[in-house]
Amino acid sequence: MMVAIFEYIDRLFSIVRPRRLLYMAIDGVAPRAKMNQQRSRRFRASKEGMEAAVEKQRVREEILAKGGFLPPEEIKERFDSNCITPGTEFMDNLAKCLRYYIADRLNNDPGWKNLTVILSDASAPGEGEHKIMDYIRRQRAQPNHDPNTHHCLCGADADLIMLGLATHEPNFTIIREEFKPNKPKPCGLCNQFGHEVKDCEGLPREKKGKHDELADSLPCAEGEFIFLRLNVLREYLERELTMASLPFTFDVERSIDDWVFMCFFVGNDFLPHLPSLEIRENAIDRLVNIYKNVVHKTGGYLTESGYVNLQRVQMIMLAVGEVEDSIFKKRKDDEDSFRRRQKEKRKRMKRDQPAFTPSGILTPHALGSRNSSGSQVASNPRQAAYEMRMQNNSSPSISPNTSFTSDGSPSPLGGIKRKAEDSDSEPEPEDNVRLWEAGWKQRYYKNKFDVDAADEKFRRKVVQSYVEGLCWVLRYYYQGCASWKWYYPFHYAPFASDFEGIADMPSDFEKGTKPFKPLEQLMGVFPAASGNFLPPSWRKLMSDPDSSIIDFYPEDFAIDLNGKKYAWQGVALLPFVDERRLRAALEEVYPDLTPEETRRNSLGGDVLFVGKHHPLHDFILELYQTGSTEPVEVPPELCHGIQGKFSLDEEAILPDQIVCSPVPMLRDLTQNTVVSINFKDPQFAEDYIFKAVMLPGARKPAAVLKPSDWEKSSNGRQWKPQLGFNRDRRPVHLDQAAFRTLGHVMPRGSGTGIYSNAAPPPVTYQGNLYRPLLRGQAQIPKLMSNMRPQDSWRGPPPLFQQQRFDRGVGAEPLLPWNRMLQTQNAAFQPNQYQMLAGPGGYPPRRDDRGGRQGYPREGRKYPLPPPSGRYNWN
Repeated sequence: MMVAIFEYIDRLFSIVRPRRLLYMAIDGVAPRAKMNQQRSRRFRASKEGMEAAVEKQRVREEILAKGGFLPPEEIKERFDSNCITPGTEFMDNLAKCLRYYIADRLNNDPGWKNLTVILSDASAPGEGEHKIMDYIRRQRAQPNHDPNTHHCLCGADADLIMLGLATHEPNFTIIREEFKPNKPKPCGLCNQFGHEVKDCEGLPREKKGKHDELADSLPCAEGEFIFLRLNVLREYLERELTMASLPFTFDVERSIDDWVFMCFFVGNDFLPHLPSLEIRENAIDRLVNIYKNVVHKTGGYLTESGYVNLQRVQMIMLAVGEVEDSIFKKRKDDEDSFRRRQKEKRKRMKRDQPAFTPSGILTPHALGSRNSSGSQVASNPRQAAYEMRMQNNSSPSISPNTSFTSDGSPSPLGGIKRKAEDSDSEPEPEDNVRLWEAGWKQRYYKNKFDVDAADEKFRRKVVQSYVEGLCWVLRYYYQGCASWKWYYPFHYAPFASDFEGIADMPSDFEKGTKPFKPLEQLMGVFPAASGNFLPPSWRKLMSDPDSSIIDFYPEDFAIDLNGKKYAWQGVALLPFVDERRLRAALEEVYPDLTPEETRRNSLGGDVLFVGKHHPLHDFILELYQTGSTEPVEVPPELCHGIQGKFSLDEEAILPDQIVCSPVPMLRDLTQNTVVSINFKDPQFAEDYIFKAVMLPGARKPAAVLKPSDWEKSSNGRQWKPQLGFNRDRRPVHLDQAAFRTLGHVMPRGSGTGIYSNAAPPPVTYQGNLYRPLLRGQAQIPKLMSNMRPQDSWRGPPPLFQQQRFDRGVGAEPLLPWNRMLQTQNAAFQPNQYQMLAGPGGYPPRRDDRGGRQGYPREGRKYPLPPPSGRYNWN
């Protein structure tokens, strides 16, 4: 797994090709507000894993009881993905492996030669993307920062888009894996593709290839990446948010900040979305339209550098509340319309099914599967067809009104009641709230919060907690973590119409809070089934019935679908962890930690790595030689303007010291020249505000969108993505000298060209005619060594068709370029022989029409290059 991680980083590195800095950040201990979502995910993953194992064993026993074929069950430990959490041995081992990986690449890869590498492993508190954002914010506040730095952030989370916009850096790109739905996955029982465990029938595996040589090949291609360029998104947002006749000056940067803030209402990692705002129902567009209608009355923008103006937000939310009732009714109408279309589709598919499907040897097979081991072969096909025909004739006629049993045979009693599973309508989850009917607010608070809607005090408390959450999230995105202890203490959100009187609500947070320690966070997010990643005495607190915190770890829990269809969309109703009770219970087991566990339970920081060619290399070595114990300022002139403080690392990688490999299959680094040192970002006062503005001297990238890009349709134009980071890079093209060379070598025009009558290349080589011969392919006969390249495609002409090279008879002269090609002809021979034959396998007929060879009378059929002024193309 570690080697696969190394290869993945190598691929990303070769795509992005950073020039100054590579910042690798692993998720550390998250704020308390994020831990609620982490807890829900890990409890669900554990529950679903156990249910899948039980279901797999049940299906296996059923298949074997029916005589099915299944490969022997492998006895191996199930990989628990919950181990990818700060504080576990897995994450500690990952940090060691990444240190080795960085040292290896800085020593041996020329692409890393002048690079500064910063590693922030799981011991450094904070989510990975927010650690990177905090680094960018603090560097932007330094006088030596280059405002035109290009940033490229790798990650699949949608909040990276919001974080990138929040930096107000002009050159910000996100690289992410292209999402491809419905990727094939093998069955967990028979390891075959095309079905899931519940549909497995235990059939023997079909041969893949003539000798089953393709058995282990996966039917999926390597993952592809896409660049999401935020400067293009900024162009779209600027056009979308530009408003005329504002009572205040329009500022596109401030309006983008307001757009980021409004996106929080449709849901994020820290707050549930408002009931009336679903992102799949174009909630963001609805919010933007309301914002543009109301912002004239607000007197200004909703946010400024991460701080919220609650009085203006109240006007936006009450405007959303006015249309809540119509939103709920439209949602119900859309759902009913979708169910009706699905029902009609199922009826249509059932009606179009063939009335009779032949069985036995005449059963239809997929192409290519008739020769498989499971297909039947008839010894006497004529007799088999006769028996089937007689069987059909002997069966009683079926009237249109005849009823059928569940197995397809006619019912003798004329009709039976249809079973529930045969019904056209799928069972829908019960919805007791019924938001589309009158009284929806009372039912919502009664069902979700178990309080009466008339309890104004409780509703006020829910709204205040949600408003605090909005302020906390925006501060988190623009200024850093305002409080490590705050969290939203409810599973559901209030209605937009409840946001009355929020202007005077407090939005300050407790200062000086500290994050959880890694093992403490594990106790807050892990279910009891993942307790094996914890020390034994800590694990006992999760499973002992007499434990004081046993109620934090339920073995089973309810999932409220909350109007959704699938369980993964629902809300896991887990009890919230009480921090004071948790810390009190852990005080009793802290003495049981081993020294290794105590080390893993401590908070760490960032480590900076440089190679011997980097200007900082000698500076850091001198710090180690002098044994400086005080933090030292980083000289920005040696490190592309990066500022911060260095402190000596006890586990440093130093030159001329062996770097031991933590992966058994990889070698130790015996000739190391890399040095590492602890790095700390520039520090600011706790009340310092990072300005959310574009820095002076920043140059906006050239506009990418054209006026036609705003149109709804593309009018048949094919959109072409920009490749790489250089938008002015020209595609490969031929200049005039290349066209002149082709004119001498290749006949021009249609009908006589070297590709005119040639057979199409094999499917394997489509698009590339000059591929090397496959192993075992016949080599080229020596008799063709004197042929010109263009003639070799046509095959050798008969003797009576060979002509003398005479200028007056239409033959082309033997130019110096052609003589040179004759000497280099051997390099083309393997490819000439592959295309020797024309259609049907016969040599193509030579075109003996009159006129100068290569210059047919009908004129040129290809575009000419633009004139350069020096030569004329005549």
